[in-house]
Amino acid sequence: MIVVEGKIKGKARPRFNTKTGRTFTPEDTVSYENWVRINYKDQFGKYLEGTIKARIIAYYKIPKTYAKKRVQALREGLEHPQKKPDADNIAKIILDSLNKIAFDDDSQVVELIVLKKYTEELERVEFELEEIRLE
Repeated sequence: MIVVEGKIKGKARPRFNTKTGRTFTPEDTVSYENWVRINYKDQFGKYLEGTIKARIIAYYKIPKTYAKKRVQALREGLEHPQKKPDADNIAKIILDSLNKIAFDDDSQVVELIVLKKYTEELERVEFELEEIRLE
């Protein structure tokens, strides 16, 4: 598993500059995509070919304001985060950032699992990519 520590980000929509008439990607999205690339290269770095299976898990820190009973329920996996960013936007930013780094294009990903969980450790995203071999 590749670990990307820090606040979880989703893929933001492109913005439009009314003065220049051009679209641009928000700076925090570009920064997070670069952070994902750095972590992938440092922790795995393999270039994958063919069809790919991706598994992404976003770990959200348990809020300190939650009651002990609710925290215990979270530890037991009885409740999952229903907060921003959406699971599809988490997948989008991870996979888009790996274009030309881990694979040629994210269209190679034919199987995708995205989970959102609570943790008492650091907030982070963990993911793994695997080539699917036809037998």
